[in-house]
Amino acid sequence: SRLAVCAGQVMWNAAVHAEFIHDHADYGFETPGVKFNWRTIKEKRDAYVTRLNEIYENNIKKAHIDIIRGYGKFTADPQPTVEVDGKKYTAPHILIATGGRPAVPSDSEIPGASLGITSDGFFDLEELPR
Repeated sequence: SRLAVCAGQVMWNAAVHAEFIHDHADYGFETPGVKFNWRTIKEKRDAYVTRLNEIYENNIKKAHIDIIRGYGKFTADPQPTVEVDGKKYTAPHILIATGGRPAVPSDSEIPGASLGITSDGFFDLEELPR
């Protein structure tokens, strides 16, 4: 999703800064005692994503676009129609935002699969992994 990309970019930027700090000595900078706080970046990243969610939703409302949440499917009606949780909606333009969840295989399907982590799990980490 777009927000996962934004959250991923925040984490990428943090990694780039860490690499720059690592290389500072090669450029004559002394940076003893530099510490990284995972909780700070997590809180700031999550707040950034929350702000983006609010901005996107406000822009949708300003454009007079109806948001209908639920499980939907296109129908065979002659007009563009989608059915969401048993109710039909017809409009000249329909956008389906599918959302999504990762499918995690079992260890019997792929040995060691339980040792992996999805992006959702990564963004939920409360502590920096070793």
